[in-house]
Amino acid sequence: MLTFNAIDVETANADRASICQIGIAHVRDGQIAEHWQTLINPEDWFDPWNTSIHGIDESDVEESPALPEVRDELRRRLRGSILVSHTSFDRVAFERAMQRYDLEQLRVTWLDSAKIVRRAWPEKFARRGWGLKNVASELGISFQHHNALEDARAAAQIVLRACRERRIGIEEWLSEVNSPIFTTTERKAEARKGALQQSERRAANPLGPLYGECIEFTGQISIPRPEAADMAAHAGCSVKTGVSGKTTLLVVGVQNMDRLAGYGKSTKHRKAEALIDQGKSIRILSEQDFKALVALAAE
Repeated sequence: MLTFNAIDVETANADRASICQIGIAHVRDGQIAEHWQTLINPEDWFDPWNTSIHGIDESDVEESPALPEVRDELRRRLRGSILVSHTSFDRVAFERAMQRYDLEQLRVTWLDSAKIVRRAWPEKFARRGWGLKNVASELGISFQHHNALEDARAAAQIVLRACRERRIGIEEWLSEVNSPIFTTTERKAEARKGALQQSERRAANPLGPLYGECIEFTGQISIPRPEAADMAAHAGCSVKTGVSGKTTLLVVGVQNMDRLAGYGKSTKHRKAEALIDQGKSIRILSEQDFKALVALAAE
């Protein structure tokens, strides 16, 4: 039976807890039967750059409910269900936002549609990545990116396509996504990595939930940078120095304003935003989001 829910959020700033929009697609018997969307007052500041991406600002949410005010609606719609999100970022957003308001966590079974994509089509997206926009485009799914409901609908359609092509149900994917999978390209890379293992300082864990992500840090974080890099590698990330077109995650710590040359953000932060404007798929995260993501690797 192909029955599940898919969810997506937009945020006001780099802190994933600053949810400003929620979209849910309800799938019943293999069809999107219902949907729900709402703006959320994050009770937080809006980064103009985030607003430029999703078009939501303070004035749009001024009369909107805060997260505690929609908690009962979320419980009614989602409780006890399989809940799909594309990558772990929306799960982290909800878990951190719930903690912020001291609310009970969603009682759902989370399922990462990006992990499904890697296993349903292991070769197809290896070069261009597992981002929602790229996957949907390759599968011929039209949607308005960075609208929470549209993103949730696209994630649902991707999962439905994977279920039909692989001829397995949604429950089977719950176990399937925990199995290792390597494309031919990745197998060759792992072989080269093994040959160089003695000289390598840190290698991405191929079984980590963030395998395939390329991470960089900017600003001061509360743990030593080498320790943070080890945590990221254990979760599956490739750790790089310097933001580039290969970067997919940027963790933003506390910035030293004396070193920003009059800018409000670091050079790495501004470069990442410029690359996103050019179409690159880069997530900008707070340190708290990073810690929540790597905690999922330990589950």
